[in-house]
Amino acid sequence: MKSILAVPGGDGGQAVYETALLVARRFGSHVVGLGAGTTAPVVIPWGEMGVAVPVEADRVLEQEDKERRESARKTFESFMKDRGVPMGPAQPAHPGVTAEWREEQGQQNAVVGSLGRVFDLIVVERPDKLVSLAEATLEDALFESGRPVLMAPPKVAATLGERVMIAWNGSSETARTIGFANPFLRQAKELQVISVEGGMTPGPSGDELARALTKAGLAATARHVDARGRTTGEVFCAEAMEMKADLMIKGAYTQSRLRQMIFGGATRHIIMNAEMPVLFAH
Repeated sequence: MKSILAVPGGDGGQAVYETALLVARRFGSHVVGLGAGTTAPVVIPWGEMGVAVPVEADRVLEQEDKERRESARKTFESFMKDRGVPMGPAQPAHPGVTAEWREEQGQQNAVVGSLGRVFDLIVVERPDKLVSLAEATLEDALFESGRPVLMAPPKVAATLGERVMIAWNGSSETARTIGFANPFLRQAKELQVISVEGGMTPGPSGDELARALTKAGLAATARHVDARGRTTGEVFCAEAMEMKADLMIKGAYTQSRLRQMIFGGATRHIIMNAEMPVLFAH
């Protein structure tokens, strides 16, 4: 986890930066704050061929977008300065946390999906509503980058990765996420594997996963929980709160995104409701 891409959110990036810094202090990471477009261009159909031309509103939006980028840059640099983090390009010989700001052209979600491929971790905000730039950024990070994505909650705790809960459903997506999470798992003081009755795909049980982790030198325990009328996502969130987890590990979208948008699903519920950082991968 030596390189972290931190994507500022609607609060100016505070929760994302706090979360990224918690990770960076654990691993001596270089944190890159991202400045990218947050508004789509406004166009109107014109001409027989349906050519689209920009309208006056585009210039207004462009100026607003420029101002948001500048504000986000200042917030990032001020945040790091206040915490004693040196600013500048990554230095291989530097033993501690460093940070820099990076500007990219293009819509934020598309930039994150592409640029994120060369980072060890992408940190994004928890969306506060569906069908938003924050949700699009999270999903492009998950489906386009191929990298693990850490979702920062609105309120950030003092620790991250000391009490870890694996939301296990037997899927390949969660197995892949556990692989990405290995640096966190090896530093965890408490590690619980939680599975939910009715929420499993065909695959190994939570007990089998806990035994495998124990053989690898990790002190993991497992519990299989009765849903009692709750959805799988509700159970995972409740169990994480019960154990005071400061990190949840969850494979994203075992069911398709479209199905979860229509019918709901564990990933969808956790994205909108988790009160602790969640490490996702697909």
